[in-house]
Amino acid sequence: MKKQILFDNDGVLVDTEHWYYTASAEILNAKGFHLSEDRYREIMIAGESAFLIAEENGIPISETDKWRACRNELYQHYLRNEEIAIPGVKEVIDELSHHYRMGIVTSALRCDFELIHASRGIVDYMDFVLCSGEYPRAKPYPDPYLLGLVKLGGLKHETIIVEDSERGLRSAVSAGIECVIVHNRFTEKHNFTEATHRIKMLEELIGLLK
Repeated sequence: MKKQILFDNDGVLVDTEHWYYTASAEILNAKGFHLSEDRYREIMIAGESAFLIAEENGIPISETDKWRACRNELYQHYLRNEEIAIPGVKEVIDELSHHYRMGIVTSALRCDFELIHASRGIVDYMDFVLCSGEYPRAKPYPDPYLLGLVKLGGLKHETIIVEDSERGLRSAVSAGIECVIVHNRFTEKHNFTEATHRIKMLEELIGLLK
């Protein structure tokens, strides 16, 4: 029986994947580099930066760091102005909170996460949130979810992870924790063969865990 749930954030609790890609692609395009969705997905799975395509072509990191800052600003603009809510998520989290301890383990920057969740009420149900830079190594390494497990204080067999990406799934598998993949159009071409379960929407998690 599961007693605790670790959630990814982007693509699971909020619909932000597309806007992060869009902001990255727009900045790179302005600098003369084309970032296709397929290439971005490859980079995303490996846990690399979208600006890898520029660095592979000799642009120094000292320069792409400036581009990242512009991307981050543009991404926050989208977070403020575009619809990123996934219908029904808060209601599902509310229902699950009566039966499970929960936490969020995300690759998002803390500043972006706080902007995303400033008035959604989802975080109110969580025991903790782990963001980028708050664990030794990022997904697809196991570190984020192993630290999340420590924070929940439970056992691996009592825990389930909810993800939407191959990178997140690899992190969960490496951590030795079962993983449910929830469908996300942006990541639907990822390899999810190692997932314990796959669901079309978060609402299905309630019945799955009964």
